[in-house]
Amino acid sequence: MENETPETTDIFLWANTTDAIKNELDVEFFLFNKNYTPYLVNVGNDLTAQIRPLFLYDLINFVNLGAGTGLSVRDYELSEKEENVLLRTDLAKVGRAETLIHLIEHERSDIVTFSEQEHEFKRIKGIVARFTYHNDKTKTFYVIKQVSVGQTVSGATAWEFRDGSFDSFKADFSWKVPTDNEVMIIGQDIFIFNQGKFERLFNYEYKKQLLADQKVAEIEKQYRLSFPDGLDLQTLVRDRKKIVTKLQKLEVGAISQEQAVDYADTMQLELMTDDNGAIIIMDGNDLDMFVNLINEDYITSEITGKRYEIKSKKLLDEPDGEPPRGI
Repeated sequence: MENETPETTDIFLWANTTDAIKNELDVEFFLFNKNYTPYLVNVGNDLTAQIRPLFLYDLINFVNLGAGTGLSVRDYELSEKEENVLLRTDLAKVGRAETLIHLIEHERSDIVTFSEQEHEFKRIKGIVARFTYHNDKTKTFYVIKQVSVGQTVSGATAWEFRDGSFDSFKADFSWKVPTDNEVMIIGQDIFIFNQGKFERLFNYEYKKQLLADQKVAEIEKQYRLSFPDGLDLQTLVRDRKKIVTKLQKLEVGAISQEQAVDYADTMQLELMTDDNGAIIIMDGNDLDMFVNLINEDYITSEITGKRYEIKSKKLLDEPDGEPPRGI
């Protein structure tokens, strides 16, 4: 029997149904850091009245309003930025989001309560509101918002204003909750209300990564590389955002294998090769060096003799009176 593809959530039906029971939903909160480790966080009773307006009501209203104005749902990977379009993607495609939800649902006993002294709010990347249906705890959905340092206040130099006067700031920190709709996960679907924040929350840029994957395939055909057991070029590239960006404009093959090795010797870089002449890449730093070499990103100053890594470069026209190279 063939595996059936999970049915995509009808977001309009979901919004209409949830709107009728929105005040009956239970909610709990989790913070997660840049390593996507979740922490349980408690919310005081004084904030109960704010939770649903901040995390749910406007989101439901947006979808319900969109149902009457022609809002359409399209796959994130196949769409450009368009008006009146709600993007969605499969949870399974966004590994960091899938891992985060798995930890919350299946490894709850290992999740500790957040502490500013132990975990530091400045390291937090996002907050998850986990909603469950009061009469059916197996039915859940998640609303996720980005946390940024600019939304926090802390420290001995912070003042708070109360009852007509300033006083010292007594809390560990304060956080201004963003009011925009950002990301929601229902079942195996991720609905993207704010594309930029979604990409930053989960370091997911499909189109850029797709081109980087193509460049990786070209590199693997053009160059002989050697990696430690369990590591490969694709895995290393996916964890190096700077390299993913650089690969977007890299002309693979402009520098040959032999030229790259000679270039490294000229620049006195510690590029290693094995007995078969393959370039050894042990970690991300070696990868950075290799990509910089085949992108001609090192120069030596003719004035000072100092070596530099070029952060960006703009190709200039040929000097007057000199023919283009190769002529």
